[in-house]
This record gives sequence, C-alpha cells and structure tokens, in this order.
Amino acid sequence: MTQPRALARLGGLFYLTIILCGLGAELFVRGTLIVSGAAADTAARILAAPGLFRLGFALDLTMVLADIALAVVFFVLLRPAGAGLALGAMVLRLMQAGVLAVNLMAYYAALLALQRGHGPDMALFLLDLHRHGYDLALVFFGAQCVVLGVLLIRAAWFPTALGVLSIAAGGVYLTGSATLFLAPGVNAVIQPLYAVPVAAELTLCLYLLIRGLNTARWPATV
Repeated sequence: MTQPRALARLGGLFYLTIILCGLGAELFVRGTLIVSGAAADTAARILAAPGLFRLGFALDLTMVLADIALAVVFFVLLRPAGAGLALGAMVLRLMQAGVLAVNLMAYYAALLALQRGHGPDMALFLLDLHRHGYDLALVFFGAQCVVLGVLLIRAAWFPTALGVLSIAAGGVYLTGSATLFLAPGVNAVIQPLYAVPVAAELTLCLYLLIRGLNTARWPATV
C-alpha cells in the first residue's frame, strides 16, 4: 500500500519542480530582461546577460520534462477512477508540454536574432510570440485541469476539494487564453482571477508532497 503513496509524492516533487522552474523563468529571468514595449532596452539587457537568458531556456525545458513525467504519474494514480478520462487528461497534458517545447524555439530565436544583428524589434516580436505560445499551451492545460478535476472528484483516495479547485483553475485558464486571442481588450479583467489556479496548483502540489493519497481508500484490485 506504500507504492501508490510513494508515487503520489514523486508526483508532488515533479509538480514542485514545475512551479519553481516556471516561476523562476517568468519572474527572475524574463521579469528581469524583458521590458514591455521597449525593444531597445530589452535588447540591451539580453545582450548584457546572455547567460541569464539561456537560464530561462533551461528552466522552461526542465519544467516541460517534469510536466511529461507528472502526466504519466497522474495517469497511473487516476486510471482506477476512469481509464478513458485518465488517458484523456494525460494526452491533454502532453499536448501542453509539446506546445511549450516547440514554443521555446521562439524564445531562443530572440537571442539569435540579436546576436546576428536582426534588430531589437525582431527580438521583441519573437518574445511576444513566445508569450502568446504560453497561452496557447494553457488551452490544453486548462482542458486537462477540468478532466483532472473530474477524476479527482471520482477518486475516493483524493479529497473532493482538490477536484473542485482543479476544475475552477481550468475554467480560468481557458477563459484567460480565449480572451487573449479572441477578445484582447477583455483579457486584463481576467488577470486577477489567476489567483484561483495559483491556489489550486499549490494546494494539489503540497497535498501530493505531504499526504500523497489516502491509501485506505486506494482500490485493492489495482
């Protein structure tokens, strides 16, 4: 009975890696180097600290690899609650990871553009493309959160509240991405709602790390 709990805690470790790498890349690296709407300033910062820029690439790549591993962990832990739904959730999370991985080329291309003299405007465009690519990936991730939430509610070995939070997080992600692409003027109104997925993902991560799962309710036939 310790095996599923150990796997759940391993999943929590992957989740923590995703959160720390994602925040590090976004806040520490891009938050330091990218100045919104200021191509020349952004270019100067990147060229002055190419190592920091590459660190952002490495952090994002590590996040993607951890996300792939977590997709497999969730599939194993939640398959007893619904094999089809668990497979769907895994595919959606892997789709998100694939989009994020390809999207990293736009990020790295910004550095290549600057080093080859293509100008700050081109670099800023590529970075903006990378930012939009993140939100495209969140379409798949948001759908995954909804399916994951249904599975968590159905799985007696996880608290129902985790599933409810996951579904709410998925709704915010889907709404945020939809407004960014289809109604950009409304997107700013959605931004405060991202506190919901932040709380949901932190809660799930900490539950996996600390509790793992309720082994007393784990299906005996698995």
